[in-house]
Amino acid sequence: MFNDLKIDRSRPVYLQIKDYLKELIFSGLLQAGMRLPSTRELSAVLQVSRNTVIQAYQYLEDDGFIRIIKGQGAFIAFETEDTAHTGLQLDWEHLMSKYALMATELDVEKKELKWKKGMLSFKSIAPDPELFELEDVKRAFLNRLACEGKKLLNYGYAQGYKPLLEYLQTYMKNKGVKIEGKALLITNGFTEGLNLVIRALTKPGDQVICENPTHNTALKIMRLSGLEIKGIPMSLDGLELKQLEACLDQQQIRFGFLIPSYHNPTGLVMSPEKRQVVLEIFQKYRVPIVEDGFNEELRYSGAHVAPLIALAGESNNVIYIGSFSKILFPGIRVGWIMADERLIAYLESIKRAHNIHTSSVDQGLLYEYLQDGRLDKYLKKVRRVYRQRHQMAVALAKTYIPDCRVWGEGGLHIFIELALNLNARQVLDECYRQGVVFMPGDIFFTDRSGENTFRLSISRVTPEMMETGFKIIGDVVKQVMKQLN
Repeated sequence: MFNDLKIDRSRPVYLQIKDYLKELIFSGLLQAGMRLPSTRELSAVLQVSRNTVIQAYQYLEDDGFIRIIKGQGAFIAFETEDTAHTGLQLDWEHLMSKYALMATELDVEKKELKWKKGMLSFKSIAPDPELFELEDVKRAFLNRLACEGKKLLNYGYAQGYKPLLEYLQTYMKNKGVKIEGKALLITNGFTEGLNLVIRALTKPGDQVICENPTHNTALKIMRLSGLEIKGIPMSLDGLELKQLEACLDQQQIRFGFLIPSYHNPTGLVMSPEKRQVVLEIFQKYRVPIVEDGFNEELRYSGAHVAPLIALAGESNNVIYIGSFSKILFPGIRVGWIMADERLIAYLESIKRAHNIHTSSVDQGLLYEYLQDGRLDKYLKKVRRVYRQRHQMAVALAKTYIPDCRVWGEGGLHIFIELALNLNARQVLDECYRQGVVFMPGDIFFTDRSGENTFRLSISRVTPEMMETGFKIIGDVVKQVMKQLN
């Protein structure tokens, strides 16, 4: 009966024996009252040490599955219930809430074409893991765990891990932010930050402004929250200011969501002059701005451009949501909100109700990694690498993709605009058959337009992969153009 257990030497053997016997109990092959082989007998059958079997039996007894009687042996104590009568099958599709159905409908990962092994993917704008300083991360983890491991493994504070809060306060101050009257809240990445702000400031049916196109995840969150989204068109120098002011003048807007640096998906950087005008317009109508600090650190050239929250000075209408996910470690789900301290107090209470606090271990590890200047060293390296990739991507797109406009000044992607009569999804379908996948542009538009656009990520591809993929895309575009003519 016990001969079919195949021992995997890479995992503790006593745990394998314990799990194997539990499986036999749950299946009904071992029933309550049955006597197990002696530890000597089972060790001989399995060809393992007797102590290993003794350890497995001890764990089974601790879990209440067996009872060991001195001088008599080990007996099954767990009684398997007869489940033959439990034949209920719920129709979960009909039990789903409107929110669940909408979340599934808006789930890009489920709706869009999926990467398959061997394909060239230009979909993800996650950072290149080959650039991560893994040894630095290991040292940071061990150092922080040695300093206060017990504290990190316990409950933390909703507002965040104090050393990380202090670090980020200095970090934002170094961006030019006047921190007096402002406070920070640590979040589980950007997405929780935006969700918290929406919870605090809006109700279903409220109107919000954003650039058109914009971050598709932000669009999903706003749509799931029942918000009416007013998209403001963009040109090559950024947001159309006249349409922005007209919208604020004519509508009751709860907040504006803006990505001023390395905008997703266009890659544009709003000029300092335009940032000042945007601030003045929003201040005129007394409307908050939610600023996504997306990829600010990946400045490839030119002078530093201060975020809106810095240019706002002592004004308190800018809510900044930050994260290192697109440059550092997206697996560490740590982001932050900086805003007026009175607003942060409300957001903290909402967060405490949602998930108590962000992982203290993640916060501690990130703090330890950041506080010794490792971020500056890392950024110096990745800026050089990503700058080269971006420059190459722009050149290759202009070389291989006919009659296209290339948007963007930097970041981890470029945005391609084809002739108006071309459909990017038609191009994508044929590219997919040839082993190339990318993100169609329409998912980033508030009004489902942008059918002739698509985004190409360059963060995780080699120059050779980029050239091969862009050439395939260009050839497909030429084919589609020929068919139309």
